[in-house]
Amino acid sequence: MSTTGQGPSGDSAPAQTDDPRAATDAPRAVAEDPRAGTQDPTAAAEDPRVAAEDPRVAAEAREKARARAEAITYREQNRKDRAKARTLTNMVWALLACFVVVAFLMIVTWRPKEEKVRAVEYTAQLQDARKVAPWVRGPEPMPAGWAATSVEFRAPERQPITWHLGVVTDAKKYVGLEQSNVTGGEFPADKLGRTTDDGTSTVGGVTWQRKVLLDRTEENALVLVGSGVTTIVTGNAGYPALEAFASTLR
Repeated sequence: MSTTGQGPSGDSAPAQTDDPRAATDAPRAVAEDPRAGTQDPTAAAEDPRVAAEDPRVAAEAREKARARAEAITYREQNRKDRAKARTLTNMVWALLACFVVVAFLMIVTWRPKEEKVRAVEYTAQLQDARKVAPWVRGPEPMPAGWAATSVEFRAPERQPITWHLGVVTDAKKYVGLEQSNVTGGEFPADKLGRTTDDGTSTVGGVTWQRKVLLDRTEENALVLVGSGVTTIVTGNAGYPALEAFASTLR
């Protein structure tokens, strides 16, 4: 049973209930709903405080963090490795480019150096030698393209008398003329070293003895002994060139 009343101003006051069931309805509703007091397991796992209280959740969190750190480290190292590889490759290509440029310049600008023959004048010394030793010979004329490069005459006071004339052919080969008033074997041995006979050559009706020089590579000699004089024509120009030079000797 409810009662209503009026305030001093004549307004109606809010209704008050005397039903005791109204005060107990809300607590009973909460108690009857079992979901009202239960937490979501997923929310508990995501809550740091819950993870701290649950060792298994904390271990999983640490493992995930470690995996993320390793992935970041791997990506960074991989990036550095690729950068190094690119740098090394670029260096190799740069060096190859430099080598190509240098090789090209060498091919374009290189010129074979011609060996210059330093010719000497020998005719005056030849004439002086003939005044002392009439048997001294010399080329008259010198073959075309050939040039004298050395000349030496030993005067009588320095026995034995010797005459030397070195010549370079037009093929850049060497021919030498050696003469002496010694007719024994010591003069040829001194000028030629060890030799072996290799037949004969006839030059201007005169027979010369051919020699192969054993102590020198691809060198030969023509030797003529007669009238108290030994004449040797030697060199690496081959027998035809030696014979051609011998034919000019006067």
